[in-house]
This record gives sequence, C-alpha cells and structure tokens, in this order.
Amino acid sequence: MKFKTSLALLAAASFYSHAGASNTFQLENVFDLEYANQIEMTKNGDTIYFVRNRMDIKSDRKVSNIWSVNPDGKTMLPLTSGVHMDYSPVLSPDETRLAFISTRDGSSQIYVKWLKTGNVAKISNLTQSPGGLTWTPDGKQLVFSQFVPAKSASPVSLPGKPEGAKWAEPAKYIDDTYYRADGGGYSEKGYRHFFIISATGGNARQLSSGDFDHGGAISFNEQGDAFYFSANRYEDNELHPTESEIYKLSLADRSITQITDRKGPDSRPKVSPNGRYLAYTGYDDKKTNYENSDIYLLDLKSGKTSVLTADLDRSVEDIKWDDSGSGLYFSYDSEGKTHLAYQPRSGKHKVITSEIGSVAFGRPYSGGDFDVSEDGEVAFTLADTQRPADVALIKRGKTARLTQLNEDALGDKELAKVEEIWVKSSHDGLAIQGWIAYPPGFDKNKKYPLVLEIHGGPVANYGPHFSPEVQLYAAKGNVVLYMNPRGSDSYGKEFAQTIHHNYPSNDFDDLMTGVDAVINKGFIDESKLFVTGGSGGGVLTAWIVGHTDRFAAAVVAKPVINWISFVLTADFYPFFADYWFPGKPWDNIEHYMKRSPISYVGNVKTPTMLLTGESDYRTPISETEQFYQALKLQGVDTAMVRIPNASHGITARPSNLMTKVAYIQWWFDKHSK
Repeated sequence: MKFKTSLALLAAASFYSHAGASNTFQLENVFDLEYANQIEMTKNGDTIYFVRNRMDIKSDRKVSNIWSVNPDGKTMLPLTSGVHMDYSPVLSPDETRLAFISTRDGSSQIYVKWLKTGNVAKISNLTQSPGGLTWTPDGKQLVFSQFVPAKSASPVSLPGKPEGAKWAEPAKYIDDTYYRADGGGYSEKGYRHFFIISATGGNARQLSSGDFDHGGAISFNEQGDAFYFSANRYEDNELHPTESEIYKLSLADRSITQITDRKGPDSRPKVSPNGRYLAYTGYDDKKTNYENSDIYLLDLKSGKTSVLTADLDRSVEDIKWDDSGSGLYFSYDSEGKTHLAYQPRSGKHKVITSEIGSVAFGRPYSGGDFDVSEDGEVAFTLADTQRPADVALIKRGKTARLTQLNEDALGDKELAKVEEIWVKSSHDGLAIQGWIAYPPGFDKNKKYPLVLEIHGGPVANYGPHFSPEVQLYAAKGNVVLYMNPRGSDSYGKEFAQTIHHNYPSNDFDDLMTGVDAVINKGFIDESKLFVTGGSGGGVLTAWIVGHTDRFAAAVVAKPVINWISFVLTADFYPFFADYWFPGKPWDNIEHYMKRSPISYVGNVKTPTMLLTGESDYRTPISETEQFYQALKLQGVDTAMVRIPNASHGITARPSNLMTKVAYIQWWFDKHSK
C-alpha cells in the first residue's frame, strides 16, 4: 500500500512540476470538457435535440442532460437538468413528446416530456435498465428491451446448518458460456427481451421469449402491428457470436417470423417510409478478423434481396431512410474520418460530409452521430483536433457549427496542433496514415521527446479528432505520433485482413517507419523515444520492446501477453478463438505462442511499466501480471499500476484518465536521459 501511494504522489508531482504555462491543457482540465452525442432532429429541421455530456468533479462520473438547439445556433435550451444521466432521447411520431431514459431516481427508468407544456412523467418502474426506446407508429406505446433474470438454483445444498449459524458464503455454480462481461462483472442468469409500455405509464408487458437475447434497433412495419429486429435465436448461439438474423415480431400474438437466413450477422433493420422495403446491414461470415458490413435491401413484396454498397470497400455503420424512401443515409469510416453518404436504391452513393466527429472520450477514435430532416438537412456531431464534439448542421450544402460547448474550457488554451502524415512501410511499401501532435510553442529548431501512442482493437482506427490524452502528453513538451498501422479499419477489407492470423507482425514495421519519418524531420531527441498503447496497442507495445531497444521507456496498458491464457480467460472467448486464430489453442500452440509477446520477453531491455484495471475482463489483469513477473525474472526495470474497480474502459471515470496519463508521463520522465 505504501508503494502504491508513494508512486501515485510521485506521478502527480512529476506531471505538475513539468506542467508548464497555465494556458496549456492540464490534468484537472479533464473535468471541464463537454461533448454532444445522440442527435435527434424534428422532421422539418426546426429543432435539434442532443445529449450534452459533462464530467462531474464531485462524483467523478460523466453526467448528461438533454438540450435543444435551433438551426441558426442562436437558441440553446435545456430540456432536463441535474447531476445524473439523461440519455436516449426519442421524439414521438407527432413530435409533441420526447421519451428518454434517466437515472434521476437512482435507477434507469423511462420518462416522457410533453414539449408544449414542459411536463415530465416517469412512466416505468422497472427492476432492470431499459434500452432501445422506440415509439409505436400511433404514438400510444413504447417498445424497449430489458434483462429478464432466470431462475437459478444451486445443484448442491449443504445439510446440517444450525439455526443462526454463520457459515461461509455459498459456492457460486456457473455453467453458462458467457459468465462474466467486461464492465459488468460476473453475469446473472437470464436474457434480454422486448417489452411494451403505455406512453402514459403503467405495467410493461413482455413481448419476446426464449433463451435468447433480444435488443438493439427495431423498426415497425407500415401497419404498425409488427416490428423487425435482429437477434441470434439459434440453439448454439453462444458458440457462434457473430451470427444473427432479421426477425419480425407480431404485437397481436407475439409470434416471431424469421426473415433472413444466411451465415453471418444481419442487423440494424429499417423499414422504408412506404413499407415496401426493408434495409439492413450485414456480411457473409468467413471467420476472418474483419469483413465489410454492407447495406442490403429486401423487397418485401417480391422477396428479392440486393446489395446496395457492393462497390464501397468500407464498412457501413448507421443507416437511415430519406423521407421519400428513395434511398438511405449511412455512415462509415474512411482514412480515420467518419463520413456520411447518401445511397439511392439504385446507383452510386454520394458523400455528404467527412466531418462527423468522434464522441470517444480519451483517445482519438473515429465515430459519431447524425440525423436527417425530411428536406435532407443533416444534424451531426462535429469535432476536430481542437474541440470535442459539438452539434453541427448541413443546410443547402453548407456546414455550420451550432454549439460551442468547450469555448469556456479551451478557448484560452494553447493546444497541440495536429498534422497528418503518410509513410510507406519499410516492410512492403504499404501506405500508412498517421498524425503528429506538436507541443504548444513548438520550435522546429529545438529537440523534443517523441511519444508513440498506439490504438487498440486491433481492428479500429484513430483520426484527426480531439483527444485529452494526446493533448496532455503534448502539453508536457512531447511530440506525439499516433498511426493506423495495417490491420486498422477505414482503409478497406484487404488492409484490415493483413493481420488475419498474423497479429502482431508487420504492423511493427509500419509503426517503426512512422517513428523514423518523424525523427527525419530533425526535431526529435533520439535518446527520448517513448512508446505506449492500450489493449491492442498494449499488445503492440509489449511486442515492440521484445523486438527493439530503441525506446527509452514503455508503458504497456491493458495488454494481451499470452494468447493462450487470453483466449481461455477473456469474456468474449468464443469469438477470439474462432476468428483471431486458425483453431483452438491446444491444437495450435506454436501459432499462438509465436504471436505472444511473452515469447520474446527474454529480449526485453527497455524499462517497461504495466497499467491495467483490476476489474478488466476483456484483457484480464492476469495478462499484466504474467508480463510483470516475467520482466522481474529477467531483471528488467518494471512496475505495475493497478486501477481499482476499473474495467477495460479505464477512462470511464475522469480521474482514472488523469491517473493513467500521469503515471505514463511519470515513467517517461523517470527514464529521460
């Protein structure tokens, strides 16, 4: 305990002692940040509703409320307030009410706000958290999903316990395939099911049944007497984690009809405004590490299915019909940016914007939200390297930022400027994209430390988005390099599949090529090269120190060190075993160990610290402990930082983001020559 406390004080002291001018972004400024997400726009585009997220310094939690903004950005009004979570706003069909979920009474419940009067009512009294709120077409009811616990009895009961005796806590009997989940802990037996509740309150009635999970986006048919949804209702569904089909559930008799039938995931069903077509996303499952998700169109009259985005070598995310039913708006990532495009029922898609901004909090991942009016006006989250997500509007081809949520927090700050770079990998000349963040007051005639920060996934992507972590490293006087090495998405299927059964591998060469390119610019002190990354980035960081001694220090965050132990302890293990490897560990031991950083620990000389949440079930802390103890046995300078009660998403609590960055910077400072 004394060791951990003193280390924490040293880390904080190190960060503050080198903090620099107060006009740069500092640790405590994390609590000043806000961002917008969950966009909901009226049909005529006169009002845009959104969730406004901020960090509460007293509870050390994100809190959120629902706000509205007009298309000119001049009027921004609160619909809810309070130090709690209000989220998932959904307009009623006649747009007179707004349903949402709130934790204001201590649990997640469904609320409705009457927009003309301002009245708010809690309409549910649920024992489990609801999700996926959807109005019925007549506006009289709401459909949602929630977890339904199953009866569970222990197969063993102990005899002879005297009345009033205090015996040990009973053993926990587990026989489920998925028995614990990152961020949720050990799972209770049961399944998610659909429910329906009156929009004026009352008891919720269960619609679906069976030992299957139901949830996600639903879409009603034209008559409003049935809705489409996606689920994996196969008997062996737990061992086939990517499988799902589109189903239709009748409200009258609760019967369920299967609509699609193929090997692969079908999801996000959306019925066209005239009820003629059903659009959905999916792909043919080939048990690869990555496949592009396309838009499929089912003609409900003829039964014929077509693929609308076959010519797009990118993966489709959200989809939304236009008001006429002539086509769909959809989002996808390309070269580190989230794009919005329009796809007609026949013909080629047209890009509307590439400026949809990230709603991630921490590192510069892509993603974002959008909604479209009946006239084709687009409201979306707009973010860049200098600001977290605001609300923006595209009207008559022009983009306007409607909110300025962080001007009070960042308007007087000198932030790191971010520059895009492309390099050709030393391995095979493959084009690799990256970004350089320059410290405030950068002078090209001086020498700076370089921090290589590596994204997780491994199939994910960074982009030109605001990142508190990158800004904090830069504020300490570091040049920061982040890249999308091979295996990242947003560059097409072939690029992402280069690491299929081959990770880590030449992504190492891609990253080293980027480091060399920045060094060649002439302003890097080569004695102060540092590397860090989390999750997949932690894997690559551990791999790097096992393959080169060029870095002065490394911090490996929430890594996988041994692929065999990972597959046999991680929460989503059926997927990892079947999609990331050619077979089960015991049949492919050599392959697993060849790709495991633990196999190269004998080469490590770089001072390497490890940092992981103690409640991480995605990359369990036992992975961290293996590498820590191996490094100790090798005599390598090492330390282990354990974040209490933190899951894989360490930065879910703002103070943990601060802790993570402070420890990493302290380790780098300690090993600066």
